[in-house]
Amino acid sequence: MADTTPIGATVLGYPRIGPHRELKKALENYWSGQAGEADLRAVAAQLRQQTWTQLQEAGLDSVPGNTFSFYDQVLDTAVMVDAVPSRFRDLGLSPLDTYFAMARGTDGVPPLEMTKWFDTNYHYLVPELAPDTRFQLVANQPLADYQEALGHGVTTRPVLVGPVTFLLLAKASAQAPAGFAALSLLDDLLDVYLRVLAELADAGVQWVQLDEPALVGDRTPAELDAVRRAYERLGAESNRPKLFVPTYFGRLGEALPVLASTPVEAIGIDLVTHPQALTEAAAHYRLRTKVLVAGLVDGRNVWRTDLRLALTTAARLLGSVGSLAVATSCPLLHVPYDLDAPKPTSSRTYGGGFALPVRKLMRWWC
Repeated sequence: MADTTPIGATVLGYPRIGPHRELKKALENYWSGQAGEADLRAVAAQLRQQTWTQLQEAGLDSVPGNTFSFYDQVLDTAVMVDAVPSRFRDLGLSPLDTYFAMARGTDGVPPLEMTKWFDTNYHYLVPELAPDTRFQLVANQPLADYQEALGHGVTTRPVLVGPVTFLLLAKASAQAPAGFAALSLLDDLLDVYLRVLAELADAGVQWVQLDEPALVGDRTPAELDAVRRAYERLGAESNRPKLFVPTYFGRLGEALPVLASTPVEAIGIDLVTHPQALTEAAAHYRLRTKVLVAGLVDGRNVWRTDLRLALTTAARLLGSVGSLAVATSCPLLHVPYDLDAPKPTSSRTYGGGFALPVRKLMRWWC
């Protein structure tokens, strides 16, 4: 791996519905037949460009990429690794309409289960897996997103759902035998992630972000072992970007020393939801060789950040970690873009939740 630029000041993710709910309107027009696929994709491309440009102009040191989705990031991951149940394949639809069938269902074909994204107002679609699930890379969307951003003069840090979180959020399909655990598919899934990482590295990507929010809270010994095996294997690959693994929505707990013992270069912790993580991180000697990305700006409310308190917290970590970066506590999906704009509702018609007043937050923070 070549020398890389630092993560610096960043955000973990960005809203995709649009400041004026452009994506929601475009989706409804497409689903009703009032617009075609080209029209929908044109709106998506415009929103992506606006996001990259806005974050770059805000002065971030590292701009997250691949944060756009037509529905939700877990569904995107399932499609990327070809975890598409046969009832949707058998419909004979286009790739985009197969994607939407998984999200919304069709006549006689029920959609994937929708459930809450941890304790937020956001929802995700639950992947259905079985012992005969065969993962493969269908299309490297993180790479396509990276290259598209480069075309607009912005270098991004691709963001993906981490492999352990993806499997922990999945469920056994109706055809799976009793006792089947999705984590048993970890090695096969890692094969796909290794290919994604290699293709990103070949394209010049310096950092990739693998979100692992499922690691917060209590995890079983088997789950912690899966974390260790996953990131030891991904980290051992020479042809890859540097790995940034953020966790959020709670306390990393016993997963912290496990993750810190692997070759990942950066770990993110949520210091808003769990301020006590500061003491845990400062005391862990393995973090002295890592980048610690401190989630100091609340990504889930509209209140002004107390910069004095945030800087004081950050200062307490200096000398305890290899280097320090600052970020939001979680991806910015959960409150409005603008305090004066109406809030969208979350429903089966669109998988997104709320967005955040990012422009104001940038003025307060960067």
